[in-house]
Amino acid sequence: MNTFERAVDDYGPGQLWVGSFVAVLLVAVGAVVAAPQAVWDRFLWQYFWGPVYADAKSASCAEMTASGPQPVYEGCKAAIQEGRLIAEPGYTIVSEIGYMLILVYMLVGVYFLLERLDIAEDPKLYFAFVPFMLLGGALRTVEDATDRAVDAGVTPIVEYPLSSLIISPVIYGTVFLLTLLVLVACVDLERRGIIDSYYRTTGAIGGAFVAVTLLYLTFVALTREYATLYPSVLITTVALASALSYGLYRLFESYRPAMNDGTGYIGLLVIWGHAIDGVANVLLADWLDALNVPLTYYPKHPANRFIIEATEALQPAGITAAIGTSWPFLVVKLAVASLVVSLFNQEFIDDSPRYALLLLIAVTAVGLGPGTRDMLRATFGI
Repeated sequence: MNTFERAVDDYGPGQLWVGSFVAVLLVAVGAVVAAPQAVWDRFLWQYFWGPVYADAKSASCAEMTASGPQPVYEGCKAAIQEGRLIAEPGYTIVSEIGYMLILVYMLVGVYFLLERLDIAEDPKLYFAFVPFMLLGGALRTVEDATDRAVDAGVTPIVEYPLSSLIISPVIYGTVFLLTLLVLVACVDLERRGIIDSYYRTTGAIGGAFVAVTLLYLTFVALTREYATLYPSVLITTVALASALSYGLYRLFESYRPAMNDGTGYIGLLVIWGHAIDGVANVLLADWLDALNVPLTYYPKHPANRFIIEATEALQPAGITAAIGTSWPFLVVKLAVASLVVSLFNQEFIDDSPRYALLLLIAVTAVGLGPGTRDMLRATFGI
């Protein structure tokens, strides 16, 4: 037995994960103290916190100066050309890789927590988490509303620095912690006999959070000049995504039933979540005029921008004029989601039900969360 195996036997994988988490934090803090300009200014701030700061300040970008970060509202391209340390809202290849690694690492920790609580082997828990996926997108739209309020000279409901908690990607951590707190509380209430089902109560609480958030956004759209209600975006997005995902589900059921055997309706929701993301992106990029929505949106994710730029370069101008350039993103989302669902066969789920369920939740969230935000942002004219 090697040293690592002995450590696992002595302390357990969960405690080792907590130890590794503390060690990573200590190393990161030590690196920042030892080389602040290289580690903080030119890496952690420029690629991770700087974009959040700029977004929270409704700025075009942010600059790290000798006196600290400053929002920049004009002249970002010139500042970059001058070699100043600039962070722009949105994602880069570096940040997306970093967030993906963080996601995988945190999923391991959640797995150990669920194992310790002896829950999450029942597929019904997946459905309890769906409202929280929607909540992430809805709360991100609330932050978009605060940006519009600031631009209009109105005091927003959430101001900086609190608003940074509902800005991408920090919003994922916020909703992640909220979901865990609700789940653990509901498990405790069930084991004390106060409630009948921890997963039904968890889902109900998540649904209540979503309802309150949507009511607030509706209030803003109906009572504030900086927002307008466009229900056609919501209806069109949900209708198209539902039709496409259900069509694929039925297609698999008819020609490759093994694809649906392992996941059932969970697989349908996985595809639906990514269909929402794909359809919302296509509508916001190319079809808002057809829906009589006088707004313009630009993709923030490098993958989406790359697909649009590649389509513009390769697609004939006549086709571009007719259907736009963002449609391949929807195709990619549906194809990747379908491929992922196909990997979760019955044998895999039976062998590792908790691990499979956690992965399915994560895969759905990374599609449904951003897709909900895009859909609601245009729906409420924010």
